[in-house]
Formats: sequence, structure tokens, C-alpha cells
Amino acid sequence: MSTTNPLSMGRSLDERLLQALTDRVEAAQTTARAMPKLTDEVPGMTLGDGYAVQLALRDRWLATGRRQVGWKAGLTSRAKMDQMGVRVPTVGFLLADMARPESSAVRTDDLVHPRVECEIGFVLKAPLAGPDVTREQVLEATDFIVPAIEVIDSRYAGFKFDLPSVVADNSSSARYVTGGQPCGPHDLDLSSLGVVLERNGEPQAIAATAAVMGHPADAVALVAQVLHALGEALPAGSFVMSGGITEAFAVKAGDFVCARFQSLGSVGLRFV
Repeated sequence: MSTTNPLSMGRSLDERLLQALTDRVEAAQTTARAMPKLTDEVPGMTLGDGYAVQLALRDRWLATGRRQVGWKAGLTSRAKMDQMGVRVPTVGFLLADMARPESSAVRTDDLVHPRVECEIGFVLKAPLAGPDVTREQVLEATDFIVPAIEVIDSRYAGFKFDLPSVVADNSSSARYVTGGQPCGPHDLDLSSLGVVLERNGEPQAIAATAAVMGHPADAVALVAQVLHALGEALPAGSFVMSGGITEAFAVKAGDFVCARFQSLGSVGLRFV
């Protein structure tokens, strides 16, 4: 499997502009206010620039005492690529305080464009690093998998953005919840698990895990490859979300969302 090296896209931001764009993304995320996409101001912004902003934001938050627990893959299914009009998957970081307990209430007043998608989460027992990580290596390094719902939130006005901008916005990361039954990575055929995403008891989408790059472990391998290009890696104990199996659906206060996974149980949350 091959992917676009984010650093091969080059870097054009000087330190002053990098910090200014990071300020803008941080403010939009902490105040839940929409912002214009970054390339409106910096039309020559590259994918490498987007990752530079994302990592600068990550480092700021770690410096305040927030804790990173892992990474996520974004735009890994054909449905999400078609929905967003892009063809290159992305990665984003996950912080411990983004997690919410299963069946808990998630506030919508501190989000801009909340949407939900169902995913397979991987918990690693061994590190993954390097430019050529494979599906088999991911499965061997995985302690267990869990069903998950990710709440994504693009902070861009009108939910309109391009690839460098969405990467700078941490690939729309916001909240996540896990549930169901933890399962060994070799106990199920992860290429063919069915999932139903429901909102208020009504099915919104029915899909299978093959929608995620043919196999969710391939998306985790992609995360490791992109991180290698960024000078990062996946340490043992990392939690990695492998990307939306269906397109993302908008939610509002009062909604209850449940994802039902074949052989893995269900996971749900409500919005207030």
C-alpha cells in the first residue's frame, strides 16, 4: 500500500505565519466559532503546511498538560472521499479529553458542525513505525479492537474546506466514544464486518468494514506511514481510529446515535 508523503508536498510557511494560523485554528476550536478556510488567506498552502499547523497545535496543547492517547485516520472510505471531494486520506491526533463514556451526553454548544461516523478502533500492544508498515504488522501489533463512534467537527464556515485546511484543523477531530465487545484482531474477518449507523432509532447507513481501504488495518498502516514521514510513530498502548465506514451525518441536540457492529456489539451516545 502506498500513500502520499505529506512532506513531499513541501513547506511554504515561515514561523510567523505558522504560529498565526495555529492561533486561528486554536481559537476556532476552543470557542466553537467558524473560520474561513486557511487557504483563503494562504492560497499556496501545501499539505505539508497543514501538518505543520496540526503538529504545532498538538504541541501547544501537550504543553498545557493535555495528554495524547493516539491518532486517527480520516477520509479513508470511498464514501467520505466522495462526500468531501478529496482523494488523499489524512491523519489527526487524539487527546484523552476528547473521549466520552458510552451512552453519555455530548454537548453541541461547544461544537460548530457536529457529525458522527462509525469506526473500528485499534489498541496496540507493540509499537508501529516506518515507511512500509503492512496490514499483517498492524494485526500482530494490535492487542484488541473495539467499535467506536467519532464525533467530527470541522471548524470551517459552511463546512467547506480543502485538504491542507482540514489537516490543519486536526482532520476535524472532536470527540469519540468506544463500546461493544473488545475482540482480538485475528478473531474476526475485519474486511467484512457489517455495521448499521442509526439516528433516533432510524438507520442512516448500512455498510461493511471493507469500505475502509478494503480492510481497517490498512488504514492503521497508512497512519504509521504518514507519521513516519512526519517524524512520529505509534508507540505501544496507542489508540488508533481507522476512519469512517460510512459517510458522516449531521447531529443536533436531542439526537441519540447508535452504531451496531456485526459480532462486536453496539456503541451509542446522545447529544444535548
